[in-house]
Amino acid sequence: MTASLAQRLAGLGLHAVAGALDDIVAKATQKRWGPVDVLSHVADLETAERARRSMERRMKCSRLGRFKPMADFEWSWPTRIDRDAVEAAVRLDFLAENRNVVLIAAQGLGKTMVAQNIAHQAVQKGHTALFTTASQMLLDLCGQDSARALERRLKHYERPTVLCIDEVGYLPYDGRNADLLFQVVSRRYEEKPLILTTNLAFGDWAQAFPNAACATALIDRVVHHADIIAIEGKSYRRREAEADAKKPKPRK
Repeated sequence: MTASLAQRLAGLGLHAVAGALDDIVAKATQKRWGPVDVLSHVADLETAERARRSMERRMKCSRLGRFKPMADFEWSWPTRIDRDAVEAAVRLDFLAENRNVVLIAAQGLGKTMVAQNIAHQAVQKGHTALFTTASQMLLDLCGQDSARALERRLKHYERPTVLCIDEVGYLPYDGRNADLLFQVVSRRYEEKPLILTTNLAFGDWAQAFPNAACATALIDRVVHHADIIAIEGKSYRRREAEADAKKPKPRK
């Protein structure tokens, strides 16, 4: 009887209830639940299960992969960092006004780690997020073989609540790449926030967009509503490499 009922419940999409049916019946009998109690418990189970599945889907779509939590961030290492601004970004304070967050730092100072934690927090809070590098995104967009296919991929980057574009400016962009980046930024302008990480001050972005007519307009749209966080200091990774080099090597 319960096996047949479990199948029917699963067919209706009530997978959590179907899987826990025997426990629900036993608990309802033991505690002498009335109909409202049973239905309330069923609703709680299904709500929790659907929230869990939704979280898993959003986390998978975020493309975050493995990353270090902010608890591991060494605040004392950078010579300059606005901790309050970083923590406000990780709390998603920028979402209320759809502000961008731009993290400017040399390599190895944790800007990617901060961006990943912002995206992760967005997913945890029920939003959608997507993390990508500038080179990955532009390679994807440039690889589309028709206007319709390109439009679909542009919507892919327009859709998430939070879009994190890592490593803007690490490589020079030709006019085509710059125009595509401009399209992504423009579609999200004043609608949905961007999280950008870059190793270049805005005055040096001409190095990354040497022949792009849209460079000035691109910067204007990025910084118009933005929290700009600069991090200065020596590279964490260089410090770790130097520490490893000083360790005594095992004898063979």
